[in-house]
Amino acid sequence: MRVDAFDFDLPDERIAIRPASPRDSARMLVVRPGNGLTDSDVSSLPMFLKPGDVLVFNDTKVIPAQLEGVRARADGARAQIGATLHMRVAPNRWKAFIRGAKKLKVGDIVDFGANGHDLSAEVFAKGDEGEAELLFDRGGGDLDAALALVGHVPLPPYIASKRSEDGRDRQDYQTIFARKDGAVAAPTAGLHFTDQLFAVLDQAGIHRAFVTLHVGAGTFLPVKANDTAEHRMHAEIGHIDEATADFLNEMRKKGGRIVSVGTTSLRLLESAASADGKVSSWSGATDIFITPGYRFKAVDVLMTNFHLPRSTLFMLVSAFSGLETMHQAYAHAIENGYRFYSYGDACLLFPKEVAE
Repeated sequence: MRVDAFDFDLPDERIAIRPASPRDSARMLVVRPGNGLTDSDVSSLPMFLKPGDVLVFNDTKVIPAQLEGVRARADGARAQIGATLHMRVAPNRWKAFIRGAKKLKVGDIVDFGANGHDLSAEVFAKGDEGEAELLFDRGGGDLDAALALVGHVPLPPYIASKRSEDGRDRQDYQTIFARKDGAVAAPTAGLHFTDQLFAVLDQAGIHRAFVTLHVGAGTFLPVKANDTAEHRMHAEIGHIDEATADFLNEMRKKGGRIVSVGTTSLRLLESAASADGKVSSWSGATDIFITPGYRFKAVDVLMTNFHLPRSTLFMLVSAFSGLETMHQAYAHAIENGYRFYSYGDACLLFPKEVAE
């Protein structure tokens, strides 16, 4: 499909730079293809679900993956380098998007030390479009601890262009159930949940399950191709354990719906599902790219935020609920003051085939 089909105009003032407080006070647009739009809020989510449904959350934890450093060579030449880590490939190696990549060659050493703390990395390999693989001077937990001391929260470009990261973001840009380090972008639909909302969902007989997909910075990369068939997705590492897969399959057999909280959970579930919708345990990388025409196998309902025009995420929601429906929903949201993107409001999407 032509990428132009997924374009729309978004006024700059609709982009949220801080989240709603409390988190579950964010607005939520309920989209039922063929049955109209309903303005609501996240705290009312239980009203739109039923006992036996299962909310599937991504429990990845955002790490301070944005680094600023200096490349120094024996001849004294120095260059400022920025790195946004996006995929861990070994305990001491990360793939990264590099600002100033043309200034680097394989074997160069970049000093990322800051605030009196040391951290350096060797350029292990260089890829396309400003990507490189960095071999750090430590690995495992020692590297994680160093990143926490010298790194910055990698705010999405549409927020970072308006303000700098601050202390609030370390809490705001993290779900309350984050527990597995490795993401460089938050699974933002999950940001809306609170302990109070969990309690209400429990009382309503609505279950929850957790999977892990370490969201990479590739989620923010623009689609440069003119046709979706020409776009290449960056892979992300995910995991679904056997007990979780069995639970999801059991609840679906009993009539419960799988409600994916976020496009990251959805992409992992669909990667792990067979043609008949059965979810299997999964561990590895996925680069699944979902566009209109895709047949969904494992996910019955999707909760997500409002996405960028021409983005792979808007393509995904258009595949789920229909392109025309999503253009209408986004036009309604813009006209009615919904807040967009990572810190913005939510959508609850029902599939175009079966709208309930």
